[in-house]
Amino acid sequence: MKDKKPYILLVDDDPLVIRMYQERLLNDGYDVRTAFDGRSALEMVQQEKPEAILMDIMMPVLNGIETLRALKENPATKDIPVFILTNLGDNQDDIAKIKNLGAKDYFVKMEISPKQVVKAIEQELNV
Repeated sequence: MKDKKPYILLVDDDPLVIRMYQERLLNDGYDVRTAFDGRSALEMVQQEKPEAILMDIMMPVLNGIETLRALKENPATKDIPVFILTNLGDNQDDIAKIKNLGAKDYFVKMEISPKQVVKAIEQELNV
């Protein structure tokens, strides 16, 4: 493998989901960091900006929607592509609201594989 692929921040409070996606991204050559809640994610983004963020909605401390809003309101982080990965389902009104807040895409965990999620991130980042 040549150069290391971009830094992806993975934000989810479920250790199993973190492990599954982290392993997939690492195997594909990405630099992956993890956070278990939105507040930690925002702190990490201030230290070093990721090229993309893969984030759950239902999390403690600061949920994914609040975190997405904070990222998009900050001029320093508003251009980071954020992909939502959730078990909330595929209610079209909810998806539209989340995309209007600035999310690049919305995935339902039970309906998509890690490989498909990574492919969507790669397409966005032109990797």
